[in-house]
Amino acid sequence: MLRNTLAVYGAGITVTLSATMLEGEPYVPKDGSEVLETIRSTAFDPVAHQMRELRGRLTAEPDNVPLACQFARCCIERSRTEADPRFLGRAQAALAPWWEAAQPPIDVLVLRATLKQSQHDFTNALADLSLAARIAPNNPQVWLTRATILTVLGDYSGARQACLTLAQLAPGLIALTAIANVTSLNGGAERACSLLQGTLGANSSASVDEKGWALTALAESLVRLGRTSDAEAAFKSALALGQHDPYLLGAYSDLLLDEGRAAEVADLLKNETRADALLLRLALAESALAPRPASFEAHVSSLKARFEAGHLRGDFVHQREEARFTLWLLHQPQSALKLAQTNWQVQHEPADMRIFLESAVAAADHSAAGPVLEFIQANHLEDVELAKLVEKLNHK
Repeated sequence: MLRNTLAVYGAGITVTLSATMLEGEPYVPKDGSEVLETIRSTAFDPVAHQMRELRGRLTAEPDNVPLACQFARCCIERSRTEADPRFLGRAQAALAPWWEAAQPPIDVLVLRATLKQSQHDFTNALADLSLAARIAPNNPQVWLTRATILTVLGDYSGARQACLTLAQLAPGLIALTAIANVTSLNGGAERACSLLQGTLGANSSASVDEKGWALTALAESLVRLGRTSDAEAAFKSALALGQHDPYLLGAYSDLLLDEGRAAEVADLLKNETRADALLLRLALAESALAPRPASFEAHVSSLKARFEAGHLRGDFVHQREEARFTLWLLHQPQSALKLAQTNWQVQHEPADMRIFLESAVAAADHSAAGPVLEFIQANHLEDVELAKLVEKLNHK
């Protein structure tokens, strides 16, 4: 998923709250020594300290726009690095005095769009961004967030226009990474890789976050081209930056899973059970191990409970992950296909296409795959794994 990487560097992976907080039948460990979750310490965390200080000041001054926006940005960043959606709720709470306003302050408007994006409320997020573009057309975050959403929706023409505006306002690694991302999905994957490699070399002084995004985008483009060795090198360079990035961990795990390296995924994600997307990949890895570890069944049960809890809350943000879970861990291709079809109505990323086509193949339903096949052809999308699935469907 293309991620915001400017002032906010918005959430690339959103996750549901732990099912044990919502279900009447929580998982009870059989052994008191069993580790349920490893929580990163915040006792000496300067960001956590800053957030506590900001929260205290905001409690005393709830109508202070700059303070509310600063706290909201910290929460959004924390949600991304910790894969914890509770921080998004705190960000929205900080913006509550202006949340329903028709024309809130510009910084609030952009942050509101970012939070709506994280909820997959793309229509209203774009409406906020259109208003923001009229009020503050020179705000680069507006155009980056717009490019992000339009890319997820598969509107590559609109995304490219937003990227070009962004490049005029904030030239550098961020804008070029956004442009390369769109190009890589629209018939120019090799050009995109060359652009990203050159851009990374020319922007050695860029921030760690910016470099991490560019390296991840490069790695994903290389994966789609089938250049797995080069992709792994790019992923490892991103990991070596030392940032905790759940999106990066998920993307690298997908490469390892495709390479049949499940044991490496299990080791990489053994302490990453909070995020649904990473727990899913951990369970997929465990399902491929022989013998399967004792934790496998508990992880599958936890995922099932989390998705069910999401349904009860009316939260359908993770339908792609649920489709993947349903196909590969529950082995229910018809149900997986329905989930993939519903998800396709919301977003059009390569991962959405892949689970849709995989489900159609497993369900032996060629006709269902029509919308995705047409989209791939119309946009000249280059992706070796998608090409294999298209070939299978064309020979049914």
